[in-house]
Amino acid sequence: MEGELLIPRALDLIFLSESTSKPHFLGFLTEEEATTVYTAIKGKTENISFFGGYDEAERTLFCAYPEWCSEVKFPIEAVTFSFNGAYKLSHRDFLGALMSIGIKRESVGDILLDNNRAIVFLRTEVLEFVLTQITKVGRVGVKLSRGYEGDLPQKSILKPFSTTVASMRLDCVVSALCNISRGHATDLIEETKVSLNSLFIEKTTKTVEAGDKLSVRGYGKFYITSDSDLTKKGRIILKYNKYV
Repeated sequence: MEGELLIPRALDLIFLSESTSKPHFLGFLTEEEATTVYTAIKGKTENISFFGGYDEAERTLFCAYPEWCSEVKFPIEAVTFSFNGAYKLSHRDFLGALMSIGIKRESVGDILLDNNRAIVFLRTEVLEFVLTQITKVGRVGVKLSRGYEGDLPQKSILKPFSTTVASMRLDCVVSALCNISRGHATDLIEETKVSLNSLFIEKTTKTVEAGDKLSVRGYGKFYITSDSDLTKKGRIILKYNKYV
């Protein structure tokens, strides 16, 4: 999506949501594009959200919604591409197949690969067309079905770790999780490269708690599992999970 158009389009959708009293959507956006939009419109309205079809999605839709709207249904559908696991297909192969039938990149969200299937998140308006048009990805035959069964394919393995921190302030936690200096952690936060529970945070003093999810651009995603134990010197034992 053209970067210079992102902010004007997002602002237009905020105006439309207020004037039509309906939610309006933009994307799929990359994490960088979502950050750009959020940074530009923060303070103008609280009635916005980002979602990509599942909790840890990298590509998301931006939604501007009216005040009365307590729950937003995002126009996102998942499609399962099933194929013979003897063939090795890549993310690029599936994206190429979609582009070849005229689907624009902004209509395609995350593509999650397993041994013999791929789960692709799409804008609802292109779903039926995709289901009827694609029979092959590259030279490999595929069968498409709406939705998916079981767990989503994992992009990486979730592993437990632990460290210690003097405080649960965001800058302290980011410093410890990423093994970087407090100063560098502060820079990342102020540059809107840190999100807490899917919201970009610029306050270094924000408190992190057990159950929170942090994403630090360039360092990964972290899930805080415990902050209740202390070392003999009074430091907090921070337990967390991370995809590696």
